[in-house]
Parts: sequence; C-alpha cells; structure tokens
Amino acid sequence: MIAIQAEDISKSFSNVQALTNISLQVEIGDVLGLLGPNGSGKTTLIHVFLGLVRPNTGHAYVLGIDPTLDPRGARKEISYVPEVVSLYPELTAIQNLQFFNSFNEDPCNSAELTQYLLEVGLDERFHRNRIKTLSKGMCQKVGLAIALAKDARVIFLDEPWTGLDPESAMELSDQIRKMRQRGRTILVATHDIFHLSGIAGHIGILRSGVLLSLVSSSGLSAKELEQLYLDQMRLED
Repeated sequence: MIAIQAEDISKSFSNVQALTNISLQVEIGDVLGLLGPNGSGKTTLIHVFLGLVRPNTGHAYVLGIDPTLDPRGARKEISYVPEVVSLYPELTAIQNLQFFNSFNEDPCNSAELTQYLLEVGLDERFHRNRIKTLSKGMCQKVGLAIALAKDARVIFLDEPWTGLDPESAMELSDQIRKMRQRGRTILVATHDIFHLSGIAGHIGILRSGVLLSLVSSSGLSAKELEQLYLDQMRLED
C-alpha cells in the first residue's frame, strides 16, 4: 500500500514557481529522503502533504486521504517535526509532551509519556527541566516524542539534523531507523547527505521545485549518493 503519494503537483507563490509537476510514491514502512539546497521546494512539498498549502494543480495523498479535501482526517495520520520545534520554553520537557498529547484522541498516561522520552534518548534527569534550559538536540528529542506519542503512521521531518552536534545527530539517525522498524512511513527533507544515506530506502533530489531524480538507495554509499547529487546539480547549471 502507498502511504505518501504526489500526483503532478505544482505550486507557485506570486511569480515564484515553488513546485513543478512533482510525482512520487512512498510505500508503507519506507523512508524517503528529499535532498536539495535551500529554496528547492522541500518544505513547500511537506506543507502540501500537511494540508497547509493548496497546490495549484495536482493532488497529494496520505494513506489515501487528500489533505486538501479532508485536512482533519489526514492530520490524524500525520506527525510533523519541523526544523525548529516549537515548544513552550517555560514548561518542562514532560509538561510539553503532556500538553501536546492532550490533543490526541487517545492520550497516553504519564508513565507512557515518560517512556517515550526515554525511547528517543532524553535522559530522565532532563525530563523536568524547562525547555529554555535544554539544547537544540534535546528539544528535537521532545519533538520526536510528541510525534511517537500521537501514534501517527506517517511522519514528516524537515531538516532534522540542522544545528545538532555529532552525537545528537547520530542519536537522531538511530531514532529514525527505530521508527521505520516500527512500521512508520517517514519523509525526511534535508541537505545532509551523510546522515540520510544510512537510513533512507529511497532518495529524491529536488532543485528549484523540480524532482530531478528518484532512486533506490540500496547499495548506494554516502560517497556515491554525494556524487549523484552533485551530478544532478551540474546538469541544471
């Protein structure tokens, strides 16, 4: 079954063409990595799947639901972790998780929420620290815990490794692998070739709103992926 599908999606803002005839499919349990420079359309495409942006032409589907026609139904199946996770700075990590989880149809209890924070690698001694005292990597973990607690089947991650130290970046990659092992379908938008190469089943390369390439990453090393990316960028120069 297809979890994420784009059919000939185009989107423009005033005189800027953000997306041009994007078509792709992501099967349930797969990880699609969208590679591209800033301004390539990665975030816009995610926002189309979230129902936040209406395409000019084409259709988007999440588990068969068109988020433009049924945004509420689609969002029940989706979790989204942006580049900068918006948390309440005066609340603690566990309080933020409790607050966001309270909007879910079947909220978790305190013990379950604590376990989610542990699963994403946030040490228990930081659970009751205010968000404003935590590092970006720790806040990213809280965002992942929020996504997991929602029990969404499809997860969108936008530039998840940006600003993370090497240890936090490796931990995040491990968490993405674990989410995939649990059967989650994940779309990761990034320009981080090194970390993406070890977790994505398929790689899409975007530039100026155009999907230049969509390939399986099976047997593809980080160096080979880097060369593929550079070759595609040069073709457009």
